[in-house]
Amino acid sequence: MKQLRDILFGVQIESIQGSTMQTIESIVFDSRKAEQKSLFVAIKGEETDGHNFIHQAIAQGAIAVVCQEKPKQASAEVIWIETQNSRAALAILSANFFDRPASKLKLIGVTGTNGKTTISSLLYALFSKLGYATGLLSTIAVKYGAVEQMASHTTPDPLQINKHLHAMVLAGVDYCFMEVSSHGIDQERIEGLDFAGGVFTNLTQDHMDYHQTFAAYRDVKKRFFDSLPPTAFALTNNDDKNGRYMLQNTRAKHYSYGVKNYSDYQAKVMEMNFNGMLLKIDHHEVWSTLVGRFNASNILAVYAVTQLLKMPQEEVLSVLSRLKNVKGRFQTYITSNQATVVIDYAHTPDALGNVLTTIDQIRTRNERLITVVGCGGERDSEKRPLMAKVATRFSDKVIFTADNPRREDPELIIDQMEKGVPAEHFKKTVRIVNRKQAIKAACMELSTGDVLLVAGKGHENYQEINGEKTPFDDFELVKNICEQLF
Repeated sequence: MKQLRDILFGVQIESIQGSTMQTIESIVFDSRKAEQKSLFVAIKGEETDGHNFIHQAIAQGAIAVVCQEKPKQASAEVIWIETQNSRAALAILSANFFDRPASKLKLIGVTGTNGKTTISSLLYALFSKLGYATGLLSTIAVKYGAVEQMASHTTPDPLQINKHLHAMVLAGVDYCFMEVSSHGIDQERIEGLDFAGGVFTNLTQDHMDYHQTFAAYRDVKKRFFDSLPPTAFALTNNDDKNGRYMLQNTRAKHYSYGVKNYSDYQAKVMEMNFNGMLLKIDHHEVWSTLVGRFNASNILAVYAVTQLLKMPQEEVLSVLSRLKNVKGRFQTYITSNQATVVIDYAHTPDALGNVLTTIDQIRTRNERLITVVGCGGERDSEKRPLMAKVATRFSDKVIFTADNPRREDPELIIDQMEKGVPAEHFKKTVRIVNRKQAIKAACMELSTGDVLLVAGKGHENYQEINGEKTPFDDFELVKNICEQLF
């Protein structure tokens, strides 16, 4: 419960009609959730326009409305606040309503195409093991104290973000690690948050259905770093050519990490197998159960953040060696006939290439590598042939199947994927649209030493077809099938 004048602080206001001395009991941007003494924020969305539901919100008890266009029939009994950007207003209003919780803990944002979930989740686990009350806002879950909720978006809406952060503050959380998506930045969901630091992982093709061009996608990511205050740190991946670009114009202190290029924080892969890898980080050898050079980069980013936050080096390195992999990220399962199955969330050409390259570096080539992969529906279609090209380059056999087709025809998605298959590799591909049948067919071919990669869905425990989500877990399915087969 807050006075309207207090929660309007920092919002760019064009005009106000009515008294701001009124008490507001809730903020909503969905008219169906409006209640007595609500403040309704009308947002122009991609599919619906909240301005069309202003009167419904008022009928349900909203006493104030923030909008970009005031209705012609504007009731004098309602307080009207006009702004040029309702999305940005919602974020600032939310932060104010919950007493700017981000300023009361150290909030670290992680952005980039790949690695966000792994880095933020490992940071959460590491700081928890160091004894700190820690929070996590990730693609997989929201965690703090005894609370663990499944996440629905990589970056939630501003109301949810600030509500979670407020609860974390009440729970005594010291550090919170948050994934920051390009959609979240572009849609102003992180406006009004006080970040103590930002981490850039990498940038490869993704979300072209939304951003249209790679340059636009890159520049949205950069906006996060541009918004960091001078008291924050900006940590970027020096192995990615876009890393230095992210630092341009940011007021935050600049730092870099890299496995290949000279950086403030460096690591080198000494040994690697399916059980883990030996790393050298700043002249210290560390064993990790995570696998792959891309994960060496992720681990190095985690280490760099701990050092920038003044954590004890020796204790950090000790904990790093005990951290387990994130569910659905190069998650392995060994069958009873000693074949290796890898479950990975890789759903971009670069991520899939990283996983396949890692497997290729470990394998002896006396075994077969089978890949099961699909592409999500209603998402960036340009990456579909690229995914198929990468898969067929490294694999001995590739099964194209459905991922989350959503409302698209999975057969047509596979058609688009197959356009990227080079002629010399086409004989090694088959298509089995039913994902369960595709995974079963792949498992049935496994001999001792063979490797199966099931890519695309990782941690997800559902499959979305025609707008409906049904239970589906790649790892559990593989385990059940292999236990029956071998």
